[in-house]
Amino acid sequence: MQKFEAQKRIKKLRHEIQRLRKAYHIENAPSVTDDVYESLIRELRALLSEYPEFEDANAPENRVAGKPLDKFVKVKHQVRMLSLNDVFSPEELYEWEKRITKFIPKYHAGEFPIEYFCELKLDGLAVSLIYQNGNFIKGATRGDGIIGEDITENLRMIKSIPLKLSWEDSEYGKQSVTTINYLEVRGEVIMRKGVLKNLNKIQKKLGKSLFANTRNVAAGSLRQLDPGLVAERKLDFFAYDIVSRKIEGKENLPLTHAEEHDFLRNVLHFNVDKHERICRNLKEAKKFIEEIKKIREKLDYGTDGVVISLNNQNFYEQVGIVGKAPRYMIAYKYPAERATTIVKDVRVNVGRTGVLTPLAIFEPTLVAGSMVGKATLHNMDQINRLDLRIGDTVVIEKAGDVIPKVVEVLTRMRTGKEKKVKIPEHCPACGSKVGKKTVSEDVSSSVAYYCVNPKCPAKDERYLEHFVSVFEIYELGPKILRRFKDEGLITDAADIFTLEKEDIASLERFGEKSAENIVEEIKNKKKIPLSRFLWALGILHVGEETARDLAQNFGTLARLMQTSIEEINEIENIGPAVSRSVYDFFCDKNHLNFIKKLEKNGVIVEKGEKKKAGKFTGLSFVLTGTLGTMSREIAKERILALGGKVVGSVSKNTSFVISGEDSGSKLKNAEKLGVKVLDEKEFLKMLS
Repeated sequence: MQKFEAQKRIKKLRHEIQRLRKAYHIENAPSVTDDVYESLIRELRALLSEYPEFEDANAPENRVAGKPLDKFVKVKHQVRMLSLNDVFSPEELYEWEKRITKFIPKYHAGEFPIEYFCELKLDGLAVSLIYQNGNFIKGATRGDGIIGEDITENLRMIKSIPLKLSWEDSEYGKQSVTTINYLEVRGEVIMRKGVLKNLNKIQKKLGKSLFANTRNVAAGSLRQLDPGLVAERKLDFFAYDIVSRKIEGKENLPLTHAEEHDFLRNVLHFNVDKHERICRNLKEAKKFIEEIKKIREKLDYGTDGVVISLNNQNFYEQVGIVGKAPRYMIAYKYPAERATTIVKDVRVNVGRTGVLTPLAIFEPTLVAGSMVGKATLHNMDQINRLDLRIGDTVVIEKAGDVIPKVVEVLTRMRTGKEKKVKIPEHCPACGSKVGKKTVSEDVSSSVAYYCVNPKCPAKDERYLEHFVSVFEIYELGPKILRRFKDEGLITDAADIFTLEKEDIASLERFGEKSAENIVEEIKNKKKIPLSRFLWALGILHVGEETARDLAQNFGTLARLMQTSIEEINEIENIGPAVSRSVYDFFCDKNHLNFIKKLEKNGVIVEKGEKKKAGKFTGLSFVLTGTLGTMSREIAKERILALGGKVVGSVSKNTSFVISGEDSGSKLKNAEKLGVKVLDEKEFLKMLS
């Protein structure tokens, strides 16, 4: 075969292989057997070995597992990967609608009707796919929404993910693949139930443990360092969103979420789930939810709910985002699977902050696809509300991978032998006295029992596990940490960074290689962003989001350590209880000595991403009421982008209060303190 004939044949083979791939993995309508498909692949590879100049890294025949990876590399998302807030009842769904329509003035004026788009909430792992010039170049996990892990090589093994995008559709016109300059698609990696069934048959034959559910296997498979193992798991991918695109001549497509799905399915040829519907109102959305509820168990993949979003994407900026979740989209979750069991005992665990948490122990019971033998009881208030006693028959509920919880006590099943639950007077770990205090969060409060001993070993153990988890020192699991403490290698988390290979290799059941891996992992994790460092410190009430807010507002650890409680309290989303907790933490000499020890042992805390200087630098704003042209979230972003600061409460140090419709007590406080108040028109003038 001459060169030009070979080139034509290669092109033809690739086109046919791509067509068969789409028929099998996207349309679920295979037209040939696997033998025929593999035969075409073999012919193509034979031609390419003779004419290597026609090789194409993203061609279908190159979906072959490479060498196992050493580790996953971190990757920053260009657009944050958000999580969804959940609702569990029609009442909560209507409350959501009531909240979001406040941000759409035209809707209330009767000028602009809204419609919803409903789709399945697939039970898998969310991933991001990036294409450049039509070629798949990178894929990543969600991670914390800002930083994920690069799993490109593993995603290449999923046959329903196109490595090269084709564009051919009569409605949108024919375009060359090179016109898709940049595209980021997001979706869910799942394992089908039939695949799991066959996989468990193999596991059983090999005498290995069976996999509990499809979601765990899908997520676990993508965490494998060997892409070959991923290929064996036969995972699938469903696309559901385009978050960023640059397509010549088509920058404005599409306008609605429904059009976006159509674009993904019919133009770019992604696998998009067929169970979807445009609904004119929530009544129609509820009907769709009920229809899916009846068929969900018969589907070949897991789904735990329905995602409902505003169909018109022009509303997204108006409605905005709060925390990690968009306001314009919600997940309606079906009731979690429940089961009944008998409480055999209630044990009390000591957490990393010293709080005592009761845990119900019962006979291992099958619920939500897995066997569970314990359930969290949160605190004594929860036990009293449930009127739970040892020996009671209870209803337990499990949603996803969350530890199950007791939701109801079947008091009619009592025999009279049940025992009341009591919090011990002394810590079960160290024997120290147990104290109690009232913890207030917003309008509610509860009594927390805690170990008063700052050196409590259980408290220290939980804290160590939290610390290495946030630092992402994956080589140090709970058993290894416990062993290192028992052997005297470490007394606190700071000692981890002084460990040498010789210290570990001399221990029984630790070899040279494992010691080397642990020390190398610790060495690579000595540098950490300020936000994660603050989270790792285990400050009461400071989680991942609050730590990020503190890092962005103060910039450096030294600056935060020297600040006043009033300044902390000015940060939006941080209330008095959190401010007091942060301030008290950095006033404690033991905590300051621990931080100094970490720094002495080589831990480097990077600066937080400070706001860029701009026309609002040095000015602080308070937002109150509803704005007509934008959501408060968007207003906040505009202020931050110009170097300003948005705070949650009005003080004499506040520069401006921006007042919208239905302004409340903040407006009154501003007038009382003599702080300048801007209406929306004046604010927009300042922005221009």
